[in-house]
Amino acid sequence: MWTPILKDFARRLSPIRAREAFARLTPSHPSFPLKKVTVRAAAPSTRTIEEEVALDEAPLTLLREGGGDDAGSMRAKFEKMIRAAQNEICSAVEELDGQKFQEDAWTRPGGGGGISRVLQGGNVFEKAGVNVSVVYGQMPPEAYRAATGEQGSGKEMIPFFAAGISSVMHPHNPMAPTVHFNYRYFETDAPEGAEAAPRAWWFGGGTDLTPSYVFPEDAAHFHGTLKDACDKHDEAFYPRFKEWADDYFIIKHRMNERRGIGGVFFDDMNDRPQEELLAFATDMAAAVVPAYVPLVAKHKDDEFTEQQREWQQMRRGRYVEFNLVYDRGTTFGLRTGGRIESILMSLPLTARWQYDMQPEEGSREADALDAFRNPRTWLA
Repeated sequence: MWTPILKDFARRLSPIRAREAFARLTPSHPSFPLKKVTVRAAAPSTRTIEEEVALDEAPLTLLREGGGDDAGSMRAKFEKMIRAAQNEICSAVEELDGQKFQEDAWTRPGGGGGISRVLQGGNVFEKAGVNVSVVYGQMPPEAYRAATGEQGSGKEMIPFFAAGISSVMHPHNPMAPTVHFNYRYFETDAPEGAEAAPRAWWFGGGTDLTPSYVFPEDAAHFHGTLKDACDKHDEAFYPRFKEWADDYFIIKHRMNERRGIGGVFFDDMNDRPQEELLAFATDMAAAVVPAYVPLVAKHKDDEFTEQQREWQQMRRGRYVEFNLVYDRGTTFGLRTGGRIESILMSLPLTARWQYDMQPEEGSREADALDAFRNPRTWLA
């Protein structure tokens, strides 16, 4: 699953430099039970991400054997956290829905891989996915210098490591909201021949809510749960990251309309000890279930009209527009031949585009649209 990693990586690079970087991925052979090798056909000029090796079952770890990725490393700790979060969130969703997630696991020849879990056509969720990934690769030296502040003219590619969890859930009922979240960790090694050079690392991620119909009490619950998790670490986090989310999830070609009512979003966090930021990312991932699942449980059996279903489909169309036009991870993955099922996992099963659809003045749809165009303060 590339989405949270590519968002982070592609944000720092031009599309050409990013493609060149991923073209140089150099993994080692995994020692897990293999089921088959899936070779995806793509034009040589665009296919830059390695073929994945499908597995019968998910391995205990996606980290490379040997080297510095021991159990005490931040790489291992973060992978452990996102694997546990994937299990906990999937269990909560399965309990609510009554159906099970389908799981696909794979590795790449030189280390790393992913585990995708998707529930489609469930009792409550039309489509829900929770993916984790671990990636090893090479990045251009200018990206390394930008990340570390170092000067110099070295031309060696920089080894990097990235791991993340990403999820989107689309319920059937128009009164139940969609949610998205991702949390990631990125780290570089010193370039070859420069052992004394510092490593660069950072954390990023966020959780945001995309309802079709706005219930103020639901918005307050969602934002309040995220604020509580933020406040455990720094009371300045929530207002800062709430504003960041409002400014990030914008569909510019729709009069700067947001795709939902936001949540929290942060990036490039390396301003305090790694263990503190790992604890923060862990608490934010743990907040997803209490922030979101009760809202779906509350509305999954609400009555709705065909017109309300159509409005939900229209809002999903906006979600698709944001992901395919502005989401850096999605667009980069499409250009570089990444695993297409994982890249497009976030898209809804169904959506709608109706010509010049305008909600009636004073309607619930008009109120929702106003909330998307003018971010609100949901907490007193």
